[in-house]
Amino acid sequence: MVARHGDEDGPGSGSGPASHLTSPTSASAPASASAPASEGSVSGGSASEGSGTTITLDDVRSAQKTLSGVSRLTALEGSRYLSGLVGAPVHFKCENLQRTGSFKLRGGYVRIAGLSPEERAAGVVAASAGNHAQGVALAASLLGVRSTVFMPEGAPLPKIAATRDYGAEVRLCGQIVDETMRAAKEYAERTGAVFIHPFDHPDIIAGQGTVGLEILEQCPEVRTVVVGIGGGGLAAGIAVAVKTLRPDVRVVGVQAEGAAAYPPSLAAGRPVTIDAPVTMADGIKVGRPGDVPFQIIGNLVDEVRTVTEDELSSALLLCLERAKLVVEPAGASPVAALLSAPESFEGPVVAVLSGGNVDPLLMQRILRHGMAAAGRYLSLRLRLTDRPGALATLLGVLSTLDANVLDVSHVRTNPRLGLSEAEVELHLETKGPDHCEDVREALRGAGYTVMA
Repeated sequence: MVARHGDEDGPGSGSGPASHLTSPTSASAPASASAPASEGSVSGGSASEGSGTTITLDDVRSAQKTLSGVSRLTALEGSRYLSGLVGAPVHFKCENLQRTGSFKLRGGYVRIAGLSPEERAAGVVAASAGNHAQGVALAASLLGVRSTVFMPEGAPLPKIAATRDYGAEVRLCGQIVDETMRAAKEYAERTGAVFIHPFDHPDIIAGQGTVGLEILEQCPEVRTVVVGIGGGGLAAGIAVAVKTLRPDVRVVGVQAEGAAAYPPSLAAGRPVTIDAPVTMADGIKVGRPGDVPFQIIGNLVDEVRTVTEDELSSALLLCLERAKLVVEPAGASPVAALLSAPESFEGPVVAVLSGGNVDPLLMQRILRHGMAAAGRYLSLRLRLTDRPGALATLLGVLSTLDANVLDVSHVRTNPRLGLSEAEVELHLETKGPDHCEDVREALRGAGYTVMA
């Protein structure tokens, strides 16, 4: 967990001082990106796409107008379970129910809408493993712009199919997103198509910031906003909107422990690349912060926390079981942070569920992992007398304990077994850690030797 700075003092309705941050832009940014910084701005500095332009609350509000009738006002759903843990109301901002299944449509549409007629005529190109691909594809189709999307060769088939269905030409290239990104940029240089970066552009950040405006409208009493961070576009946009209007609200970013580029970058004061990020949360699996969002997050986000893979899978399972919401691992990262240290959050809390695009096969593996992390699976070996009906008797005992048998391995021939012994390896579904211990004790009480 990396602390950034404490809560800023200020009134709760946006009358406090504006926050000034570094944020570059490109020459093709729409007029809204250079509006006067009348209500908080991000200014100065340099980055890969230019410098000297500000990102303001006016830009986010302009993006909200641009998105009118395009993006959905996603629901704010309460979580009774998390509210009980935190001791204050906890709400989910359900961007997993946004068009294309994630927040990415917001920034993609604002970026493409701001292109000149000549740029639109040249088409756009993007690189993504899923969410950004679908957001750009739909945004381009709605605006009548030709789109090409590069995706890794191992991208899930449902995401490839969805991107094509939204109107993009999909090209599979590379094994990881970094390779795919290079291919997309080379295509842009060769053809003149405009490269739509997933997070490192002011228009993208302004579009994502509309989530923050909606949070303040839907939950004006909010005290803490928790949001996942990959490259940083969503967190940066939310921070600009929320901190300008409500500097008293705490904004907490969350990264997967195996792909946490922000903590070392914030410590170094500049974006730092981490080698080979590893996490199931591919939506926030980014090896280097974006130059544009990094400056905003460094100045406006109060804290960046990390969560483990076990915590991510447990959070996804909670969303599915308790909230009846399908959420991808990246989208569940704020829930994982709340589960890991509920007492450290001041409520009311809004957790941003950033996306729900998860491959069914991955979902199956994650759910199994989440159930194991929550103590819902029990694996054990035990010995029994090798005689007819012995295995049936054992299974009968388990049925009385309300433990669901998932897999059985029955071994009769092994040097470590006696002449009249057999060994059984069991995989059981249980109700939690206490039930696991009850099963072990009941088996021992029934005369079985439990080995593990």
